[in-house]
Amino acid sequence: MALATRTGRRPSMTRTLWDSSVGKKTIMAVSGLVMLGYLVAHMLGNLKIFFGPGEFNHYAHWLRTLGEPFLHHEWALWIVRLVLVAAVVLHAVCACQLSRRDLRARPTAYVHKKRRATYATRTMRYGGVILALFIVWHILDLTTGTAHPGGFQPGHPYQNVLDTFSTWYGNTVYIVAVLALGLHVRHGLWSAAQTLGVGDATRDRVLRILATGLAVVLTAGFVSVPVAVMTGVVS
Repeated sequence: MALATRTGRRPSMTRTLWDSSVGKKTIMAVSGLVMLGYLVAHMLGNLKIFFGPGEFNHYAHWLRTLGEPFLHHEWALWIVRLVLVAAVVLHAVCACQLSRRDLRARPTAYVHKKRRATYATRTMRYGGVILALFIVWHILDLTTGTAHPGGFQPGHPYQNVLDTFSTWYGNTVYIVAVLALGLHVRHGLWSAAQTLGVGDATRDRVLRILATGLAVVLTAGFVSVPVAVMTGVVS
């Protein structure tokens, strides 16, 4: 039974959910699935670059006119962006708070020096930091053009992508981030299934295979674009 607050009122269901570790894990699972859905769609959109500049630029224009005339120009795109920002912030805040709770729960140092965090936990923590930094760079590079090499050209996404992947640092940053993404998805999808009660002893192996398969597909799909530019397949 929920405990009453100092004012005599019981905390709301939303506050109870936010304050509990189970609630935070649930928020992480749901927000992670929202981002995963976006990543699949984003990867498929990126692959249009293999069909030439006309197809790729048309796709980018379509994103800005999605929902018209019911929605104004770019409104649908901004709605997607706001949902993603909310998902990223909730995911990151809950991850940090859960990590701090884990550290506070075991304040006494171990007598024997050994790693307390598992490989998967370390991958999620450090991978999350890498992805957060990459998102900032990616927006500055291909959305605002602030950090874009060679002069950003609004309305010419195909050429902007070529510019980015024609530099060694653009390829390095992107590929490292995508590899971190693959590891993050592999563990995160399985973990989300467990949190939401989808997984059990009999389905655990299937879920791991699906998580690994999706991580491999996403990694290969995203990495194929810079590799294609580097090798001259896309030019």
